[in-house]
Order: sequence, then C-alpha cells, then structure tokens
Amino acid sequence: MGRAYQNRKESMAKTSDANAKIYSKYSREIYVCAKSGGHDIDGNLALRGLIDRAKKDQVPSHVIEKAIEKAKGGAGEDFAVARYEGFGPGNCMVIVDCLTDNPNRTFGDVRVCFTKTKCKIGAQGSVSHLFDHCSILVFKGDDEEATLDALMEADVDVTDIENENGNITVFAPHNEYFKAKQALIDTFGEIEFEVDEIQFIPQTSTTIAGDDIAMFEKFLEMLNDLDDVQNIYHNAEIA
Repeated sequence: MGRAYQNRKESMAKTSDANAKIYSKYSREIYVCAKSGGHDIDGNLALRGLIDRAKKDQVPSHVIEKAIEKAKGGAGEDFAVARYEGFGPGNCMVIVDCLTDNPNRTFGDVRVCFTKTKCKIGAQGSVSHLFDHCSILVFKGDDEEATLDALMEADVDVTDIENENGNITVFAPHNEYFKAKQALIDTFGEIEFEVDEIQFIPQTSTTIAGDDIAMFEKFLEMLNDLDDVQNIYHNAEIA
C-alpha cells in the first residue's frame, strides 16, 4: 500500500504552483473545517492536521488566521463537499474532490475538463470502489510493535503499518482517522506528523504513454485551475 501511496504522491505533484491558488484552496478548506468542527485546534484534530499541512506548504499565518476568524463569525459561504468520478486519458481512473457553494456551476466546470480532454465523467461510485479511502499518518520512529499496541489498545481497525527509513506509516480506514491520531498522541506525546491526511489510494495502476501523457497533464492543469477543486486522485502511472 505504501508504494502505491508514494507513486500517487509523486505523480500528483501540483501542476500549478501559483501561491494564490494554493492559499485560496487551503483557506476554503480551513474555513469549512473550523466552521463544522470548531475553531479550537486542541478539540478539532482535523483542523490541527490541516493547519500543519498548510504551514508545510508555506501558507502564511495571516491566511490561516483569517480563515479561522471567518469561521468564528458563523456567517459567510455555505460550502458543501462534491465528488466527481470518471476516466481520464489512457482510461486511468480519476476522483475529483471539491468544496462548492454552487454545485451546478462546479459540476459544469469539472465536466468541461473531462470533455475537452476526451475523458469521460461517470456516475458516483463508478471508480471509487477501486480505491481505498484511507487515513495515513506518518511520523518519525522505528517501534512498529509499540505503535500497533497503541492502536489496538484504542480499538483502531488498522489496515497496515510500515517501518521504513526511520518513519512509521499507519494506514487505517478513513473513518478511523480521529481515533488513530488520538491514540498515537496519547501514547507518544505531541508528534510532528510528516503526513497527516485522508486519501484515496488506488488498488491498481494504469500506465499511460504516448499522446495520452500530454493530454493527462492538460487534464490535471485544467482541474487544478478550478477554484472549487481541492484534491485530485488517480491511478495513472507515466510510462
């Protein structure tokens, strides 16, 4: 599982590194997370992890603070999660996660990305059943047994644990994220997580080659240019 995750992380390098886009996407996600789960990072583990990721991506503190203050106010946009699935260039499988205040607009925008790159948007569930929806927690350490004991003690349904290059990687179902993270913090104290995310990891990969490579890059670039798109997951491997 770890290799598939690493392959996806490498292949999903951002096609657009414009700071304004990155800041905007983090700001929206932090706002939604704080508004739904509370603005106290000690009581909202998802928010804490999100802020940590934002800082690693060099999002300025004032952007983070502004999003949290906006959530404290209670008013503002009412964003909802929207997920689209389908088949990209070379018949690779794609999942697009969005936060939107206008689902009709967002669906139209995402559909254009598919159609203009000769891809096919599918029905809900058309490809997601071929991905594992996982909590992924990576931290420095080498005691795999102590990690497993901590998670088992907290009754976490662990999918896999890897111990490589001085890092422990924990995989658990997406709905075990909070319990798994809290169990590790309770056992090992304040941990600086290298990775602290919920991701879709493909069960298989699809190799794309030739003209499909350029089309795939265009497809990702078009999706990343949409303000509503937060994350893109796929099983493509470049030949």
